[in-house]
Amino acid sequence: MEALNPRIRLLWIGQGLLAAIVVGIALAAVDQLFVDVPTVAIVGVAALILLLGVAYAVRLYQVWKFELQADALYLERGVVTFVETAVPFVRVQHVDTQFGPVERVFGLSSVVVYTAGSRNADVRIPGLTPDRARELQDTLRELAVESEAEDAV
Repeated sequence: MEALNPRIRLLWIGQGLLAAIVVGIALAAVDQLFVDVPTVAIVGVAALILLLGVAYAVRLYQVWKFELQADALYLERGVVTFVETAVPFVRVQHVDTQFGPVERVFGLSSVVVYTAGSRNADVRIPGLTPDRARELQDTLRELAVESEAEDAV
């Protein structure tokens, strides 16, 4: 099983920090406009959200794994709800590599695998270096073409 690049933790921790800031601002607005909220409560709630965000990011990094098996892409992920997914290569329609602006700051990218047969049947593998993402994209594309040829026979 292959793990994600460790820099993805920084991105996920940043998301937790952003959530803590938004909640802190919202509580400060409530304090100013409606009800007196003690400053200690605002800081405490924001700190708790940040702490939970960091713990979530660290745990998610520990459990997020993927592997190319003989006939499928296999993924394991999730903190609250653990999800195991097997994407048969024969079901792969196309594969994209995405480089979002925040991911680029961290030198990361994602691979998105689109599958046939059902709505929202795409699988995203985040936290890859751009080189690894392109390599994985090419490999998945080749395996999909090979399995399609084998399935057609």
